[in-house]
Amino acid sequence: MNNEIINVAIDGPAGAGKSTVAKAVAARLGFIYVDTGALYRAIGVNALRKGIATSDKPAVAATLGDVKVELAFENGVQKVLLNGEDVSAEIRTPSASMAASDVSAVPEVRAFLFDLQRNIAKENNCLMDGRDIGTVVLPDAKVKIFLTASPEIRAGRRYKELIEKGSQVEFKDVLEDLIKRDYNDSHREIAPLKPAEDGMIIDTSELDFEGSVNAIINAIKEKM
Repeated sequence: MNNEIINVAIDGPAGAGKSTVAKAVAARLGFIYVDTGALYRAIGVNALRKGIATSDKPAVAATLGDVKVELAFENGVQKVLLNGEDVSAEIRTPSASMAASDVSAVPEVRAFLFDLQRNIAKENNCLMDGRDIGTVVLPDAKVKIFLTASPEIRAGRRYKELIEKGSQVEFKDVLEDLIKRDYNDSHREIAPLKPAEDGMIIDTSELDFEGSVNAIINAIKEKM
């Protein structure tokens, strides 16, 4: 590859395995991996620390005046800094996940994080995943991929993860939550989840982890 900055956008619904697969692909290509969901989680954690209901859009928007969210990279590994503090572990809690879902629907939050995401992409060969990367954040990305799988397959993967972490959950509840989130993500007014018109859809329903990684790497190589 030449000296041109190369950006790869990966979007897709909840449970599609974007983060784990994208992280592996970025490592093999020597790209920076940018988990944009982590940025929304940090904004959510900031609101929670202030005792603000993350569903209160005006209140969440009001917190943006004195918050600084940064991504730091050490050996290609992303760390999330909230006002200078490493919150990489705190943003992975269930409460942070719910908060991220709420604040991502706040237009002011999306605008606040927009420049940060784009500036990282301008300066680095990166693989960025999220819900609206190929359609809104990086519409000129060299490669755009929409990673998906059937709701049942995605729910099964999420269910397995939760059980392995010791959570007491029922598969039917995980599936219902996932279908609900699919609907919310694809029907929200601001940057709804959808494939980019010039993107490539990769369905991993019949692929294991290694197969999914190889499918994305091959797609990137085709575009290059």
